[in-house]
Amino acid sequence: MTLRPWAAIVCLFACRAAPAPHDEARPAPEPTEAAAPAPADAAVEASAPEGMLWVPPGTFTMGSDRGGEEDERPAHRVTLDGFWLDRTPVTNDAYDACVRAGACRVHRRAARFDGPRQPVVYVSWNDAHDYCAWAKKRLPREAEYERAMRGDDDRIYAWGNDPPTPARAAFGRDLDAGATDDVGSHPTGRGPFGHDDLVGEVWEWCEDEYDPYAYRRPTADRGVPGTCTQIEVTEAELRARNLEGFTGSNPIPQHCDRVLRGGGFNYGASGLRATNRVHHPGTFHIVMAGFRCAL
Repeated sequence: MTLRPWAAIVCLFACRAAPAPHDEARPAPEPTEAAAPAPADAAVEASAPEGMLWVPPGTFTMGSDRGGEEDERPAHRVTLDGFWLDRTPVTNDAYDACVRAGACRVHRRAARFDGPRQPVVYVSWNDAHDYCAWAKKRLPREAEYERAMRGDDDRIYAWGNDPPTPARAAFGRDLDAGATDDVGSHPTGRGPFGHDDLVGEVWEWCEDEYDPYAYRRPTADRGVPGTCTQIEVTEAELRARNLEGFTGSNPIPQHCDRVLRGGGFNYGASGLRATNRVHHPGTFHIVMAGFRCAL
C-alpha cells in the first residue's frame, strides 16, 4: 500500500489528543509508583517466560463514558483469561536478532531511534506479527492491552489517575527532533502489573482489527470486535451519516485497519489515557509505532 504523506500520517495520531477534562476529576487510587509485578501463584511464577509479566484473569472496565472519542464508548465490563505480556516494548536489539535469523524483515533505521535498548520503530503490523511468531508468542489483543493498563481499579493512565509527567512517560516531544528513551527508563509510570512503557514511547500494534463499534457488539463483554465484513459495514454507515469525526479528526478507514494503543513520544498528555484508540493499515511503517508480544 502506498504510504500517505507524512503530514497526513502525523495527523492520524496527533489529532487523537483531544482533552478529556472530566476524567481528571476522578479520585486517584493509592500511588502505584515503581509498582512491583502482581503476585501470581507459585506454579505461574515458576513458568514465567523471560522478560514477560503475568496479567491475571479478571473482569475490568474497558472504555469510558466521559471525555475521549465516540469509539471509546460505552464503558463496559470485559472478562479475560490471564496472559503473559512483555515487560517492555520490543527493542532494536531484540528485533535485530529476528532479522539475523531470517524471520523478520530488515526495517528502516534512523540514528536517533537506533539505540539497542530503544523501542524498535518503522515496523508494520505485519513485521510485528512475524516477530512475535518467531519468538513463539503473539500480539496482544486490544482488550488485553487495556487490561494491562487499567488493572482492577479503572485507572485513567497506566500508573493511576495523576496526570502524565516526564518522569512517568516519554511524551510531548517534537516529531522531527525528539526521540524515544531506552525501555524501562520510567519506573514511576509502570502499569498495575509491573509493565513498563505501556504509555508514551511508541504506539503499539495490537492483534485486532479496528472496529469503531467494537464496544457495542454482542461480543464486547469478551473484548472481541466485529468481523472485517461487519467493520466495513459500520464504516460505510458512519460515512453515510457524515460521522467522519467519530474517531476525533481521524478519517473513517475505508477498509479494516489494525489497532494501536498506548500513545507515542510525540503525543500530547491528554491523549495518553488508557482508553484511547487509534488505527492504521497493517502495512504502514511509521516512526511512532512499535509493539510488544503476549503469550
